[in-house]
Amino acid sequence: MNILIQLEEFTVFLGCIYLFSRLDFDWWWFPVLLLVPDLSMLGYLINPAVGAILYNIVHFKGTGVAIGLFGVARGDRRLMLVGIMLFAHASMDRAIGTGLKYFDGFWHTSLSTSKFW
Repeated sequence: MNILIQLEEFTVFLGCIYLFSRLDFDWWWFPVLLLVPDLSMLGYLINPAVGAILYNIVHFKGTGVAIGLFGVARGDRRLMLVGIMLFAHASMDRAIGTGLKYFDGFWHTSLSTSKFW
């Protein structure tokens, strides 16, 4: 993947860290919640199609934006936190070269077909 795209995604990830800091949650929440979206990979235990669908819903940046904006509209910091963390996780994944999944297997992504990125 183009290094500029990875740098761009890393910059977005840093922006998410800043937004997290503005919500005034304890910092230990950030690393814990950053890994939660990967639980969507459990869908692959059913089959590759279900795994890809669950993974893509959780890792689609629009999901994080929608939940975050819904939190802003409601004045709910917890929803804002969920939105920021979903967006941060998706940006982190793209910064390391992984993307949304195709239905034929876990390692076939929109950004890479390599097992090791």
